[in-house]
Amino acid sequence: MYTAPPSYQGHRYPVEIISHCVWRYHRFPLSYREVEELVLERGVTVSHETIRRWCATFGQSYAGALRRRRPRPGDTWHLDEVFVKINGELTYL
Repeated sequence: MYTAPPSYQGHRYPVEIISHCVWRYHRFPLSYREVEELVLERGVTVSHETIRRWCATFGQSYAGALRRRRPRPGDTWHLDEVFVKINGELTYL
């Protein structure tokens, strides 16, 4: 199912700031106030209520994109180092 990209028309802040706030909220276990503080450190004053509205408006498309990028259970995993017991002897591969 294809959904159209979200429209940022009529919003006061640039697309980069909105998308960065929404991405941070959905990617990391942060609250709206923590996202507000992180953005404030970069010099952008945004209230947590504004971030909540952005997440309600644009969050579903960001969450879906993050979910699609997550590795699937059937993907190949590569190990760099492993210890294996062969004939009772611990061997490094």
